Amino acid sequence: MSEVETPSNFIQNKIEEELKSSSFTVHTRFPPEPNGHLHIGHAKSICLNFGLADKFSGICNLRFDDTNPSKEETKFVKAIQEDVKWLGFDWGNQLFYASDYFDQLFEFAIRLIKKGKAYVDDLTPEQMREYRGTLSEPGKNSPYRDRSIEENLDLFQKMKAGEFEEGEKVLRAKIDMGSGNLNMRDPVLYRILKASHHRTGDKWCIYPMYDFTHGQSDSIEKITHSLCTLEFEDHRPLYDWFLDELEIYHPQQIEFARLNLNYTILSKRKLLQLVEERHVDNWDDPRMPTLSGMRRRGYPPEAIREFCDRIGISKSNATVDFALLEHCVREYLNRTATRVMVVLRPLKVVLINYPEDQVEEMDAVNNPEDPNAGTRKMPFSRTVYIERDDFMEDPPKKFFRLAPGREVRLKHAYVIKCEEVIKNSDGEIVELRCTYDPETRSGATQDGRKIKGTLHWVSEDHAHKAEVRLYNHLFTQENPADEKVCPDLKSSLNPDSLEIIEEALLEPSLKNAKGGYQFLRLGYFSVDPQKSASGDQIFNRVVTLRDTWAKIANK
Repeated sequence: MSEVETPSNFIQNKIEEELKSSSFTVHTRFPPEPNGHLHIGHAKSICLNFGLADKFSGICNLRFDDTNPSKEETKFVKAIQEDVKWLGFDWGNQLFYASDYFDQLFEFAIRLIKKGKAYVDDLTPEQMREYRGTLSEPGKNSPYRDRSIEENLDLFQKMKAGEFEEGEKVLRAKIDMGSGNLNMRDPVLYRILKASHHRTGDKWCIYPMYDFTHGQSDSIEKITHSLCTLEFEDHRPLYDWFLDELEIYHPQQIEFARLNLNYTILSKRKLLQLVEERHVDNWDDPRMPTLSGMRRRGYPPEAIREFCDRIGISKSNATVDFALLEHCVREYLNRTATRVMVVLRPLKVVLINYPEDQVEEMDAVNNPEDPNAGTRKMPFSRTVYIERDDFMEDPPKKFFRLAPGREVRLKHAYVIKCEEVIKNSDGEIVELRCTYDPETRSGATQDGRKIKGTLHWVSEDHAHKAEVRLYNHLFTQENPADEKVCPDLKSSLNPDSLEIIEEALLEPSLKNAKGGYQFLRLGYFSVDPQKSASGDQIFNRVVTLRDTWAKIANK
């Protein structure tokens, strides 16, 4: 997709057409499960649901699908709320939980039993799989399918009272074991789970399945457009069946393609595996595609919203290039981030003709993209540090940085020339002795000679140390979710996904830094909320300076 194309959004187009012939309030919802942190795929759904409500002056609910107490925790509820707010959306007073409806859902189940449309089944899970049939073969009826309504009501009440053990009985819908849609082959509505719920405690020991909760919760909340990803398309006939049999309000379900991103896994189960097996520090590890990880790494929420807008909404599955996400992040930070000077791998430079006790303040532009960003003062002294990679003793032809007898400009300061290389007993370069040209302060040379290289630097007496973390893709494979290519997560993990530089040197303006910055010539970086083991600041590389997506998009 080129940058000039308008992103597709067939759902928005559909609503616009509907509003031409009828008047209604658009009512959507975002229904996460509180069993982990949200990821970039959820951001697409958040932006879609809240975005449509905003566009049409409607309502969007935040509803937690908390029907599995064995995996859900309050900490995940809080994390999800934080993520939604961080992205820039507000649910106002429209906060709900599926657990709010447990009593109503139970009554719905009783109603189906009384209509002869649901029954208590004693088959084991293994037997149920055997009876279910296959895509090419019909299933067969459970021997318990024809229990009387009275017996089913009695057994279901006993299930609720805790008289049976987990796995001993379930409540199933009575639909059609010969259906070509496996979801219609007498799906389970309730199972026994003797686990304490994060909101209802031990009140319940039976819990509704997602398929039985989804449509009815939408109906209770009077959702007009129930937006789901494509894997739920085959479930829609089941949701319709429930709503029709219960004779309750019928939301309109619309499916769209989920986000697939290369070099990334967006399966919550596999993300949990990464956390539990300690391949990452936690859910908010900056290498994770979670919103908490991206926030910690320094991704701006505005850039994520722009990314979600650019990829559009369609019915066709496709994989999006991770470079597009990085492009959106880079584009935003280029407009907003202050330019600063940081030396990751310091090499000492002594200006032998500069006064020993002199300190000058150089004017440094904060952001050339923003005229209102102003300038700051940079202290300059006799001893400075440059990047070790910016010096070569025997450079190739097109090396335009510092070398013996060569000149370069120090950004915002002077032109310097390397006069002598100092080495230790092991032959390692430990110091450069240079001269400076006092007539070149932030300006052209007096004799018109051209200086091709410009280096960043920090003053020895004014710099402070920090830890810098350089992040790369967590996976080496383009499609790590493909189990044929990557049979296990460990085999596709990138051993070079993190490089830690413990003693980088920062200019003094970063002493109490917050937010994101461009480290000149190095990339975009953001302050980590944590401190290093030695108590120093930590800066995470958000994204490199190089923009591969711009090249791809302009082909």
